[in-house]
Amino acid sequence: MSDVVVSKSLWGRLYNGQTSFDFYGKRRRGFGLSLALIVISIVSLFTRGVNLGIDFEGGVAWQVPASATMNVDAARSVLDDNGVETSSAKIQTLTSGTEEFIRIQVGDEPTEVRTAVQNQLAEEAGVSVDEVSVSSVSSSWGRTITEKAVRALIIFLVLVSMYIAWRFEWRMALAAILAMMHDVLVSVGIYSLTGFEVTPATIVAFLTILGFSLYDTIVVFDKVQDNVKRFSGTRVPVADIVNVSANQVLMRSLNTSIAAILPVLSLLVLGSGVFGAIALREFSLALLVGVTTGAYSSVFIATPLYAIFKEREPKFASLRGSHVTGTALQQMVVTGLPSGNRAVKRVEASSGEAQTADVSASAVLTHPPRPRKKRRR
Repeated sequence: MSDVVVSKSLWGRLYNGQTSFDFYGKRRRGFGLSLALIVISIVSLFTRGVNLGIDFEGGVAWQVPASATMNVDAARSVLDDNGVETSSAKIQTLTSGTEEFIRIQVGDEPTEVRTAVQNQLAEEAGVSVDEVSVSSVSSSWGRTITEKAVRALIIFLVLVSMYIAWRFEWRMALAAILAMMHDVLVSVGIYSLTGFEVTPATIVAFLTILGFSLYDTIVVFDKVQDNVKRFSGTRVPVADIVNVSANQVLMRSLNTSIAAILPVLSLLVLGSGVFGAIALREFSLALLVGVTTGAYSSVFIATPLYAIFKEREPKFASLRGSHVTGTALQQMVVTGLPSGNRAVKRVEASSGEAQTADVSASAVLTHPPRPRKKRRR
C-alpha cells in the first residue's frame, strides 16, 4: 500500500475504488430500514389495496374531452341516469399537453348501457360521439392475465435461482431472490400508497426492476466470488471479503444506477409532468423506485445476507464476529491483500512461539556440556 496514493476526497476515493465503507457492520441499519418499508407496504396493501387497471379487473372505460359542462360531477350524473353503480366507479381527470379528459371506469355493463352512456357523455361535453372512446375488458380475461403474470413471475424466480446456484452457489441465489422480493414489495407498496393505477405497462416495469436488481447484485457477487478465491489461503472472515468486494464495485454500481435513473427521471418529470403523458407516469414511477431500491438492496441487503449465510460454514465459523474497518479495510480494498494489522499479529504469534521453543530447549540444558575426550594417538 505504500506505493498507492489514497485520495483525500470522498469523490477521489470513489472514483479510484479506495473507499472503506463498512457495509457488513451497518447491516442492522439496512435491515431495519428495509423492514420498516416492508411493514408499511404490507399495511398499505391490506388497508388501501392496489388500484388495478381495467386490464386486470375487467369492466368498461369511457374517455371524454373535459369542458365547462363536462367534469367529474357531470360524469357521475350520467352514470346515475343510466343506472350504473357509482360507488365503485373510478372517475379521473387526465391531462395531455393542453387538453384535459375525463376518464370513467366501472364494472362490466351490457352493450346497450355502454352505448347510452357514450351518447349522453358526448351530449354533455358538446362533442361528437366519435370523440368519446369506449373500451371494455371482460372480468374473466383480466383474471386470466393476472394469473399468467403471477405464474410468469414464479417461473422467473425459479429459473434465476437455479442459474445463480449453478453459476455461483445456493447462498448467493437465496440472498439475490430475497433482495429481489424486497425490491418488488417496496415498489408495490409505493403504488398502493400513491394510488397510481397498475396497468400492463406497470407489470413490464416490475419485470424490468427484477432484471436490474438481479444485474446489480450479480456484479457484487461476482467480485465476492473472486475475493473468496483470492483469500482462500488466509484466515480472512467473510465480513471482510464482502466489505472489500462491495467497496471495489461501488463506483460501478453508482454509475450504472445514475445512468439508469436519469432517463427515467426525464420520463417522469418531462413526459408525465410537462407534456402530460399520463401513461408514462405509472411506468416511470415503477422504474424509478425499482432502480433506486435495486441499487440499495444489492449492497445493503443481498451482500450482508450472503455473509450471514456463508459465515456459518466450518471454515469461517471461528472467525464470525470479527472484521476490520477504517484504514485496515481500506488497505484490503486497495491492495487486495489481508490487512496489515492481522498480518502483524500472525507474525508476532509465530515469532513468539519460536522464542518460547528456544527458551524451553535451553532450559533443559541445566549443566554445562561435558568436555570431549582426547583420542589416543
